[in-house]
Amino acid sequence: MKKIFAILLTVSMVLFLASCSSGGTPSTPSPNASNNNTPTPANNDKKIIIKLGHALTETNFRHTAALKFKELVEQKSNGTMEVQVFSGEQLGSESAMLQSIVTNSIQATPVATGLFAKYSPSIGVIELPYLFENFEQAWKVLDGAVGKELADPLIGKGIRIISYWENGFRQITNSKKPIEKPEDLKGVKIRTPEIPVSLSVLKAMGANSLGMAYSELYPALEQHVVDGQENPLTNINASKFYEVQKYLSMTGHQYSPVPFAVSEAFWKTLSPDQQKIISDSGKEAGQMMRELVKQDDIKLKAELQTKGMLINEPDKKPFQEAVAPVYKEYESTYGKELIEKVRSAARQ
Repeated sequence: MKKIFAILLTVSMVLFLASCSSGGTPSTPSPNASNNNTPTPANNDKKIIIKLGHALTETNFRHTAALKFKELVEQKSNGTMEVQVFSGEQLGSESAMLQSIVTNSIQATPVATGLFAKYSPSIGVIELPYLFENFEQAWKVLDGAVGKELADPLIGKGIRIISYWENGFRQITNSKKPIEKPEDLKGVKIRTPEIPVSLSVLKAMGANSLGMAYSELYPALEQHVVDGQENPLTNINASKFYEVQKYLSMTGHQYSPVPFAVSEAFWKTLSPDQQKIISDSGKEAGQMMRELVKQDDIKLKAELQTKGMLINEPDKKPFQEAVAPVYKEYESTYGKELIEKVRSAARQ
């Protein structure tokens, strides 16, 4: 009897132990298992990357301003925003980069004013010839109500102008002769930006004007594809055009600001504090660039002379008379009222 009881007890214990080892205990969920009832929190610590592209060399003040913008944004955001700067048309021509702003393929770029006119024609009024007499006049207009009026229509096109960076007043260089009067430009092939008003201005002055990307300009001058070009002094020096151009004529025929724009699609993803960081940094970098260009204009004539350029300062009146038809040509584009508004604001 005792033996039977012992056998039954042993069998019971075996069955009990088997049941304990058979997965009857509830399993612990894997850390990676999803739970549809628990929302995944947003990653607010993710760094914001801003691609900034520009067309010029790293010796140009445009690059200096871009690096200043980078420094300010990263500092003000405590490193939560990073600006990556691409120079020398690495991200495409100026026209292509502006289109990339619209699509948010890149987030920021400073490009020639006339290129914005493709999206909102009125902003091109700034580049009418001999519109401003000096930097101070231009800055007063661009930083005031007129500058805002010109920039605002671009927002609906996907482009937000943060500030107007500087480029300077455009002067003519060539490899043939000094330009003392409009007649001297007859038969001279001059490269301009690929902007209609720029082409019209040089044509009215008597030149054979040819639109060309900036990255193609130095080799075109070196190989005599074109005889000359027109740019502010800071660009002439930074791009070393003095190596392939002998004559510099101080015509000052166009003021050439560089609006600094960001993608509106990108802008809308930012918090108000982040938007302020971008806006403040763009304006601070632009102000620094203005002072650099203005100071550089004062000293560069002497410096370019030491580098072998022959510089002349022609009477501007004949050139102003020669380009008068350009105003009539673009009156239907910009409107007579807007042209007069800009002129009036400059001289107040």
